[in-house]
Amino acid sequence: LFGPPSIILYTMMRGLRLCVLLALAPVALGWAPMKRNTWARTTNVLDATKPIGIILAGAPASGKGTQCAKIVEDYGLVHLSTGDLLRAAVKAGTPLGVEAKGYMDSGKLVPDQLVIDLVVESLKSDECTTKGYLLDGFPRTLAQAEALASQGAVVDAFVSLEVPDGMLIERVVGRRTDPETGAIYHTTFDPPPAEVAERCVQRSDDTEEKAKVRLEQFHSNVAAVSGFYEDVITTIDGTGSKDSVYTGVRSALDRAAPPAASKSGASSDPRSTSEDQMERLAAVIEAMAP
Repeated sequence: LFGPPSIILYTMMRGLRLCVLLALAPVALGWAPMKRNTWARTTNVLDATKPIGIILAGAPASGKGTQCAKIVEDYGLVHLSTGDLLRAAVKAGTPLGVEAKGYMDSGKLVPDQLVIDLVVESLKSDECTTKGYLLDGFPRTLAQAEALASQGAVVDAFVSLEVPDGMLIERVVGRRTDPETGAIYHTTFDPPPAEVAERCVQRSDDTEEKAKVRLEQFHSNVAAVSGFYEDVITTIDGTGSKDSVYTGVRSALDRAAPPAASKSGASSDPRSTSEDQMERLAAVIEAMAP
């Protein structure tokens, strides 16, 4: 009825090989079991084949500038700051820059929509579409976040730096800038060198009173913006050292996509990673062949 014993045994062995192959294939491909019986790539190979979009959020003086510099160095992303974008557009005399200059010269705030148009224009540039982008402190309001999304901007990670208000005010009040180099120091945490200390100045809005006003504005919007990005948000304790804060930031970004290239020489070439996975899978298949 079932045929000779040798055929039965051969069929059973082939079936066993197939079961083992199916069990090992996900491991060979760098997959890992997740909740609800789904599978997700632990190596983020798919994410590495496309530019990533990152937003770094935080109150004034939370350390965004320092962390942005490290992120750009390690991940090769294009750093986008609305202040820098506005100044560059005005200097270049672009249509948006000319419009923004009219508001700035009259002492008025640049409208949200103009800022959004400026950001979207940058996101569509060849540099951003090939390297990915890092938005520094934008969007600041729910309306800006919704408008950005309506323009098709994809955000892979929203990283929020959390620092108590008292510490933020202390950082702001003690901040000093070298007008010649643009370097920023702090009277307590990072004093300027003796040779430049005398020429360092304090920004007119770096006072306790004005810092409190900016913090009130920040807190009135932060919950809504964070809620908009709840699926990709990571909150980082920003009270530690620059390096310890960056350890948390980098961990969050690595979950979105591996770094392009770091100073240490690390590389995340998606093609080579995929080839390595295929070689491992081929080895499994060969081992299971009769």
